[in-house]
Amino acid sequence: MSLGDLLPHPHTGHTVTESERHRSIVDQAVLAERLGFTAVHIGEHHFSDYMVSAPPVVLAAIGERTTELTLSTAVTLAGNLDPVRVAEDYATVDVLSGGRVELVAGRGSLFERTYEGFGQSIDTARQRYDESVALLARLLREEHVTWQGAFRPPLDGHTTRPRPHGPMPIWIGAGSAGSARLAAQIGARLMLPTVFGTPDQFRPLVEIYLERWSELGRPRSDAMIGACSHTHVTTGDPAAWRPYYEGYWRFVGGLLPDGVWPPFDFERLSAGPAICGTPNEVIDRICRWRELLSLDRHLFMFDLGGVATAELMDTIELFGTAVVPELDQAPSAAPTS
Repeated sequence: MSLGDLLPHPHTGHTVTESERHRSIVDQAVLAERLGFTAVHIGEHHFSDYMVSAPPVVLAAIGERTTELTLSTAVTLAGNLDPVRVAEDYATVDVLSGGRVELVAGRGSLFERTYEGFGQSIDTARQRYDESVALLARLLREEHVTWQGAFRPPLDGHTTRPRPHGPMPIWIGAGSAGSARLAAQIGARLMLPTVFGTPDQFRPLVEIYLERWSELGRPRSDAMIGACSHTHVTTGDPAAWRPYYEGYWRFVGGLLPDGVWPPFDFERLSAGPAICGTPNEVIDRICRWRELLSLDRHLFMFDLGGVATAELMDTIELFGTAVVPELDQAPSAAPTS
């Protein structure tokens, strides 16, 4: 997973260019596929020093240099975007890549500046998001859609083109009970924003999702659950990661409303939302997360806090050679991303 923060290296102060940052994300994905990762998830932000504002363009570039990697988002800001254009953009990447696209739809309501920049009221975020996601699911699954809502003009038998290569999986990024229920309601997969807390905090959302899924008569085997972690694996001192993580943590805190983002505490974070340590320590943490949250997919974010490209690629390489094979051998192994 990459969100594309553009921050200075904590020791040298060097900041790469926006071009280099985008190119690095593509190169990371190419390396990840070679190492056995199964998916890449690209974030979307606007009006900040998160660089990626057009994930379908980045995913299209990755798709041209890979053959099997699932191409997905982290997240698509469904509450801000026109669902018609979302359906068209991602279906285009899907047909170009031979059906490898998935969507993770998110509300992004903590980033108030995005709503302001798009001329939208943060007070309508919940309603806007629920309406948009429901329409997006229909547009990707149906032709000749007739629909009317509150936040975009009505549709009268409209069909978006191109049509997806095949059924396009939709995930709902759910940090609330309402979003967890929405995911089950529309038959979507559940992606937990676990970088915002300890994994045990999100177990109730899993239970809400699975309970609603069962109430709707859906087979349990069709439900899928994912989570995400800030991640660092090393054969040296894990504390060497601290300056990178601290710089990133403070950057995110500056984008969010007061009181939302807690103060930086490396020990607490390393025991909670982050997974940091030696390969064996990382494997143990991942397996415990998988058991606690019934995970089918786990996203790992390595490229944060201004880490240099060479350091970053070494970390991904170590994870791919020392961690991924062990996860593949573990019982009920979840796909790594």
